[in-house]
Amino acid sequence: MAEPSPPSTPTSLSSGSSRSPSISSPSTPPNLHQNSIDPATRWLVQKFGGTSVGKFAVKIAEDIVSGYIDQHKVAIVCSARSGSTKALGTTNLLLKAASEALQRTRSPLDTSGTNTPNGLFSRLSMSSLPASPRPRSKSSPRSDSPFGAFAMNSVHSDTPSFNSTVDLIRSEHLTAARCSVRDPELLKELEAEIEHDCDSLRSFLFAAQVIDEISPRSKDSIVGFGEKLGCKIIATVLRDRGIDAEFVSLENVVPIPEDVDISADSETLGQDFYDSVAVAVGERIKQCGPRVPVVTGFFGPVPGSLLRQVGRGYTDLLAALLAVGLSASELQIWKEVDGIFTADPRKVPTARLIPIISPEEAAELTYYGSEVVHPFTMEQVIRRKIPIRIKNVENPMGGGTVIHPDPDIDAVSASQASSAANTATAQQWSYKPLAELIDGDTVGLGSEHPHPKLPTAVTIKEHIVVLNVNSNRKSVSHGFLAGIFGVLDRFGVVVDLISTSEVHVSMAIEDGIEKKTLDKVVKELKKYGTVSVNRDMAILSLVGKQMRHLVGIAGRMFTTLGQGGVNIEMISQGANEINISCVIEGRDAVKALNLIHQSCLQIRPEGAKGRVGPWLF
Repeated sequence: MAEPSPPSTPTSLSSGSSRSPSISSPSTPPNLHQNSIDPATRWLVQKFGGTSVGKFAVKIAEDIVSGYIDQHKVAIVCSARSGSTKALGTTNLLLKAASEALQRTRSPLDTSGTNTPNGLFSRLSMSSLPASPRPRSKSSPRSDSPFGAFAMNSVHSDTPSFNSTVDLIRSEHLTAARCSVRDPELLKELEAEIEHDCDSLRSFLFAAQVIDEISPRSKDSIVGFGEKLGCKIIATVLRDRGIDAEFVSLENVVPIPEDVDISADSETLGQDFYDSVAVAVGERIKQCGPRVPVVTGFFGPVPGSLLRQVGRGYTDLLAALLAVGLSASELQIWKEVDGIFTADPRKVPTARLIPIISPEEAAELTYYGSEVVHPFTMEQVIRRKIPIRIKNVENPMGGGTVIHPDPDIDAVSASQASSAANTATAQQWSYKPLAELIDGDTVGLGSEHPHPKLPTAVTIKEHIVVLNVNSNRKSVSHGFLAGIFGVLDRFGVVVDLISTSEVHVSMAIEDGIEKKTLDKVVKELKKYGTVSVNRDMAILSLVGKQMRHLVGIAGRMFTTLGQGGVNIEMISQGANEINISCVIEGRDAVKALNLIHQSCLQIRPEGAKGRVGPWLF
């Protein structure tokens, strides 16, 4: 069945995903700050998440980008704006609108049975259709949507259910624009862009409702509106603060071979595809000249759908591919925390910032509860020897945490490799090799030995369900494990942790599966043995590259938990030997986190007698 095509991006505010001789770039007003034109100056890619775009747009322009633009060529990648709650985030609202477009009881153009003098089954002509229940805004006079004839007319007076959701998206972005942009001319132009994009979104959803289908590619295009709106706001705020910014949409930048059907289901894309995207994106950004490009994280369509192939973390991936395509000196990912800590500082008062960490350690922390960077995204830049720096939007002068390709790099070499650190930051903070991270002054450890081998961090992943399967056969067949994993594969269940013996398997999974699905999984597993389900559990993981040859660390970890009255449900150690994980009851999660942080990382609690938490008083 046919599907609606994504509406074209207007070029009044900026350029689109490709340049044409017939489309001129926006003229540069005088006295605007631009990127360096020195060929020797390297690129610096800065990625800002939805919360940063939603709450700190002005701070990004005044305190962050302006501080780097003199010494670097800065490229900015933005996510869709967040909302006051997770449900009100732009991406969630767009997905909600897409679902609402298919929730209808009758076709918008279904006029069967209309009583007219022309005949029993006569239908109204399109020219006689009444106007849309929502009039076009005066600030958005354009009507060049490819589906305008459908979207702006309806034979029913009922407003489509997605209309209110689109109106909410529109009002949120208009409010943000009016709070951030001071220049009236820039604000007027931005408001017109927001109105136009929302009208185009409304038209796209109406067309999808008419054909009663939203394909994966269509859903990609719908979600892509969020990045467009967020990037246009950031680009305008930068221009309003004296920085010559250019909005760049990458919706058509992906190189697709002619013999590839992008609408068809596709297997997992290979590294060659992402390498080609990196080259294409890098070439497109270089066309911006001295302007600061503000780039959408959405780079669809891709074979098999962007959301299916990558998921909602595609903005981080695009930033990494852009850093590769530009051979950037550094990829900066700006969050609302100072970097990666030895533990969650919201749960462990004595947690310390880790200045530099290896990619392997960062990947383990991501898998087991810490929101760092997805390992696949990390791999794109690390394999090209580009460091990643996690920084805090609210503390731009802080050094952050560096995920460095060479974990044993010395302080001088690291400072040279990560030249993106500005002069003020470099004076306040210097890199240290991993072996020195656990030195007393760096992370608050007791340093009786010059370079003690200790773990790097401890993390907790809550809301875990443990499935225990015990074989009911006297002689276990070789297909026991194959049958269990086959069941999990059929229902798409991802196992976070597993412990096996000849007749027993314990699996820890996230408690995000629908109850009906979990009940079906348990029913199928009962064919292979008795099954028990333990809810409200948590995975406690101790991570550190130094643990590979650290004798006795597992004993210390489990002894500490035993002395603290924490029961262990299952134990597992990864093949790379840089993490030890165990499953405990969820109610003991915070207590166990603090106990291990104090005992195994040897970070001393506060006070004369020590303070771990109120549960020990």
